[in-house]
Amino acid sequence: MLASHSTTIWYAMRATGIVALVLLTGTVVLGILTAGRVGSPSWPAFAQADLHKRVSLLAMAFLALHVLTAVVDTYVHVGWASVLVPFVSPYRPLWTGLGTVGVDLLAAVAISSALRQRMSARTWRAIHWLAYGSWPVAMAHSLGMGTDASRLWMDALAAACTLAVGGALAWRVHDHREASARAARAGATTRAVPVHRADRSAARLSTGASTPRPGSTRPVSPAPTGAGAPVEHRTASPTRLLEKDRT
Repeated sequence: MLASHSTTIWYAMRATGIVALVLLTGTVVLGILTAGRVGSPSWPAFAQADLHKRVSLLAMAFLALHVLTAVVDTYVHVGWASVLVPFVSPYRPLWTGLGTVGVDLLAAVAISSALRQRMSARTWRAIHWLAYGSWPVAMAHSLGMGTDASRLWMDALAAACTLAVGGALAWRVHDHREASARAARAGATTRAVPVHRADRSAARLSTGASTPRPGSTRPVSPAPTGAGAPVEHRTASPTRLLEKDRT
């Protein structure tokens, strides 16, 4: 009976660890896509952010089950101290310690997410970056300590997870470079048009008048004619007044 119970826990530990790895991979991929603001009319950004949150919670739940089954398993002695303190387990301290590092990193991310309203956005974002560091640590723990690491299907699963995260990272870097290039081109176009010329063109369009060029005379509009035209009073020149007095 005790042996059957221990075997059940052993299988549960293996299964929850593999599921936690797959969910952690999905969390990292969704996090990268969400940070890159990927979205479409049929898949809005808020739906992607909500899926990222739910997958993260599932990953934490399966990780907790994996840690619990690893501690209570009677086949190997891991110890409760090794849950939070790395490299103190008597059983394969290197690979168990890597798993503990991954647990600590994810725990920091979970606690910071719960206290997000009480910390600055910069601090929360800096702590949230630890989730990306926990993925390679968890992968190394799975391949170095897992019983199924030598099986072909486990190698295929690890390769698929690696390709998913690597592809998401490659897309994110490529998208960031394209955005930087577009911003640089837009800045160069803006600098190519001086501000005073743009203001002068806008003034000409708004007033309808043309600005005279240096050295040119300003055109004088013809005087209005007709009944409504103003009467112009002219004063005789002094020369004409003298000729009138002589006559």
